[in-house]
Amino acid sequence: MTEPTPEPLTPELEATIAEIFGRRDREHMQPTIDEFLALLAEHPRQPEVLYEVGGSYDTAGEEQTALGYYEAAMAAGLSGDPLRRCLLQYGSTLRLLGRLEESLAALDRARAEYPDSASVRAFHALGLHAAGRSDAAVGELLALVADGMRIPDVLRYEAALRGNAAYLMQLDAEQPID
Repeated sequence: MTEPTPEPLTPELEATIAEIFGRRDREHMQPTIDEFLALLAEHPRQPEVLYEVGGSYDTAGEEQTALGYYEAAMAAGLSGDPLRRCLLQYGSTLRLLGRLEESLAALDRARAEYPDSASVRAFHALGLHAAGRSDAAVGELLALVADGMRIPDVLRYEAALRGNAAYLMQLDAEQPID
């Protein structure tokens, strides 16, 4: 049996999502949650709406609730940049909940599918650090600096940064897996 086709994101729905998101108050998320839940009632299998509900719960500190919406969004066919953001947030939320192996799996997937995303790489480093893989985390961050900070002060030391990043990642790769 094939998965149902996701409900398309129409320009009108995209504008509504952007309006709701634009009004959010990170210190008082319930109105945003309520608006996204009302939108979800109208579009129950729309991946981006599911994702935004999850993100709202996540911002409100209700990580466990957020996970279910993130998973539903991915199962409903979330793709493109919203999938990148969802994988990042899902992996980060799993990390906060202490589910480190699952967190790294989500962040590894995000890293593989979106290798040029600086935010994915930064959160991947956080996941590595949380999992006790400090060498790999620092290596990831050094590589991110070398790749993303194209300023004279960094460019002068780019080879050294990349060499140290590779060295630290190699140390991590040589560590026995528990």
